[in-house]
Amino acid sequence: MNTLWTSTVALRSSALTAAAFVLLSASCLAQESTPKPVSDGGDASVRDLASQVRELRALIEQMRTENAQSRVEMQELRHELQDTRKLLAPLAPSATDSVSTAESAPSGESASAPTISASGATTSDTPIAAGLGSRLQKLEESTQLLNSKIDEQYQTKVETAAKYRARLSGIVLMNAFRNVGGSDNLDLPDYAQPQPLGAPQASFGATLRQTEIGLEIFGPTLAGAKSSANVQFDFAGGFPSTPNGVNFGLVRLQTASLRLDWEHNSVIAGQDSLFISPLSPTSFASLAIPAFAYAGNLWGWTPQLRVEHRFDLSDQQTLTFQGGILDNLDWEPPTDQFTRTAQAGEASGQPAYAMRTAWSRPVFDHPLSFAVAGYYGRQNWSWGRYVDAWAGMTDWQIPILRHLNLSGEFYRGRGVGGLGGAIGQGVLFGGNPLSPFTSIRGFDSAGGWTQLKFQLTPKVELNGVFAEDNAFASDVRGFATDANNFGPILGRNHGALGNLVYRPRSDLLLSAEFRRLHTFPVYDSASVTNQVNLSMGILF
Repeated sequence: MNTLWTSTVALRSSALTAAAFVLLSASCLAQESTPKPVSDGGDASVRDLASQVRELRALIEQMRTENAQSRVEMQELRHELQDTRKLLAPLAPSATDSVSTAESAPSGESASAPTISASGATTSDTPIAAGLGSRLQKLEESTQLLNSKIDEQYQTKVETAAKYRARLSGIVLMNAFRNVGGSDNLDLPDYAQPQPLGAPQASFGATLRQTEIGLEIFGPTLAGAKSSANVQFDFAGGFPSTPNGVNFGLVRLQTASLRLDWEHNSVIAGQDSLFISPLSPTSFASLAIPAFAYAGNLWGWTPQLRVEHRFDLSDQQTLTFQGGILDNLDWEPPTDQFTRTAQAGEASGQPAYAMRTAWSRPVFDHPLSFAVAGYYGRQNWSWGRYVDAWAGMTDWQIPILRHLNLSGEFYRGRGVGGLGGAIGQGVLFGGNPLSPFTSIRGFDSAGGWTQLKFQLTPKVELNGVFAEDNAFASDVRGFATDANNFGPILGRNHGALGNLVYRPRSDLLLSAEFRRLHTFPVYDSASVTNQVNLSMGILF
């Protein structure tokens, strides 16, 4: 009986410990809402949260299976306990007599010593069994509570017509800002520009148009690959021409892609962020456009088809190869609101080509990674005028200490205004851009950014970023003028920011940021704009 009691107590302790751990994980998860899928480098922090929540949800599914097995084992334990109680029932009168004897025993005898009945059983077995039953009942109550929380979390799923599992995610984000100096965009400044004569230097405003909504769909398994798809929108597609139209941001498609994922291979098709420039500075002041998008941070939500292959060099090291074709865009605005005509890159009759190789391994529970990438796209500007656009880039993530990380990107290229390079300028016109006899030239440029992240606590982080895009002024002087290039030609755009991000809960964030942009036109004086941005967001 002692052996059975010892085994039962050990089993009860293990089960109680496991239930407490799972209950704590489920309680934390109940506070979290699923963030949006990783699709844009500009909201890398949100994507990180989405990845963490996906991992937690997968863990919950595993816990549900393990919990069902635990309930079966618990039932078996109850049956064994009932059998034990039946065996101990005939000993109850002897136990009562023994207790009475112990009470009337001389004071010199130990009242706590158990008495032995004729059958050899101790009278202490009965209270031990009763205590074990009480503890087992508490364990069952905790398990029921855990099941109810898991069921409640499971009920948050979104059901599709095809009955495939879907997940709704996103962020409701409000930004309040104050600017000093002129810029190309009041709430999302990309470069500084002089204010018109007589205009005030300071401005204040607020917006919710960076709110994002995403939907992720998990499809069937095909040829051993897990299929999935995602789509993501925001409200930064422009403004309707109505009074206070700045408050009624138009819905805009950011990304929409489909994936087939094997253990070491993936195929991705759709409109997605640039896989050759996957990183972006952490900023909740810039989600609709990644931070420093025109100051060295190459970006774009571009239709593409790519493949990935991952090599496990060891248990800790991974080597990834990516290659694909992209829609050959060059940053031209549409000529009409409702019909589409070919841009210069598309008019070349071929896509753009890109590839990337990355090495990574974990250090201090963070990725240590280095990557190199390349891009090429041919552009046809009509009348036999061709430009070969190209770029080489590198990116890195370096955990310096457990709570201190360095990341960044660098590029060098020509004619890559379609990727945000050269401050969005791809080519230069040597004369009237509408004349078929005007010569053109691809704009050479180089730039990049670097970020230092300091994780003060699990809920508080500090970020500092420096960025610059340098369009080579030597390509301009003696060849092009502002009058022939649709506005001032920008030679250099320098930016810096510092922000504090506080997450009191996993689904609630508060951020304060200061950003400075210093822009140098080739044929004009430099301009500066400073912005203070306060952000509050709830992820779902």
